[in-house]
Amino acid sequence: MISKERENFAALFAVTMKRQETLPLEMTEARAVTDGLWELLRPAAMRERPVPERHRLIFYLGHLEAFDWNLIGRRGLGERSFHPAFDQLFEFGIDPPMGELPQDGPGDWPAEAEIQAYNQRTRETIDRLVTHAPPEMVEAAIEHRLMHAETLAYLIHNLPYTDKLRVKARGFVSGGRARLAGPLEVPAGVATLGKSVDEAFGWDNEFGQHRVAVSAFRCAREKVTHGEYLQYVEDGGAVPHFWRQEAGRWCYRGMFELQPMPMDAPVYVTQRQAMDYAKWRGQTLLTEAQFHRLADDLPQLPGNYDFATWDPVAVSSTGPLIGNGWEWTRTPFAPFAGFAPLPFYPTYSADFFDGEHYVLKGASPRTAKRFLRPSFRNWFRADYPYAYASFRVVEK
Repeated sequence: MISKERENFAALFAVTMKRQETLPLEMTEARAVTDGLWELLRPAAMRERPVPERHRLIFYLGHLEAFDWNLIGRRGLGERSFHPAFDQLFEFGIDPPMGELPQDGPGDWPAEAEIQAYNQRTRETIDRLVTHAPPEMVEAAIEHRLMHAETLAYLIHNLPYTDKLRVKARGFVSGGRARLAGPLEVPAGVATLGKSVDEAFGWDNEFGQHRVAVSAFRCAREKVTHGEYLQYVEDGGAVPHFWRQEAGRWCYRGMFELQPMPMDAPVYVTQRQAMDYAKWRGQTLLTEAQFHRLADDLPQLPGNYDFATWDPVAVSSTGPLIGNGWEWTRTPFAPFAGFAPLPFYPTYSADFFDGEHYVLKGASPRTAKRFLRPSFRNWFRADYPYAYASFRVVEK
């Protein structure tokens, strides 16, 4: 028995040491992703607030480094603060209800040069000490940064085109496929939600692995496309945030230009709009458990994720499940049984267990590949229109 325990400890210790060796490189790679996003902006745009319910962009310039410093430097390693005011100013983002808008002005934020100096010192200190930090804190910092890489993408997406510098994007490579026709019959079965406690990193809302019995159901094989949603709009349905009307025709407001409506690409909508469309069709949205059952039945083809494109592509040119847009469910974001907040980030999930946020699964074109683990859960308010969030319908 003692020998077995020693073997288990040795194996866990080896995994931990290996992670400590690779995490500095992963941190550097994650920084490169977010650094690249700032290169999209013209200088004056840094103090703009492209989404009314979010901070001005300049907050995020300081937030990413302040988060790393507060988590790893101060809490993880007990380092003494060198700029307490910035540590506090840039520590937390906001998620107010629609219409409850922040009131700060562009001049209320520090000079960009001051923030960059803070960032530089923060990075130098963390890089010097990171191998001594608890690996789970470094993992959290990396994933937090990559989450904000997606947040920043849709914030920048909402800027006027005159505020952005177009860059050459990595194209999405796929041989294409035929569209999957007709509804999919998913047999009754058991869905495994969440993850067990092991050496792999996870956020607090992912833990509490459990099995859920799911009845048989029929659902669409593909996500709802712009062309399909257009029929609903023409019948009086709500217009998506990413649509614009030019010369009497609907267009898609892409990251860098207004585009002809991509009829075969998934439409990005709010959860409320998705539910209303489904109701118009006499259907509904998947539950979180049904999504997991669907994952067992749909082919696992290459997907549009990991920063592959800036905008959605045709559903027939990517995998039918993961990527090309997060997928709304009708499941409220709530803890699994036995939920325990992360001791070093207790508010990560708990502040959003309010019945107003809903679970999304899958990934968007701007989602880093490390979030493709089945247990990962995204969430937004039901009426939040800015996210790269798609959906499919299921028969009641």
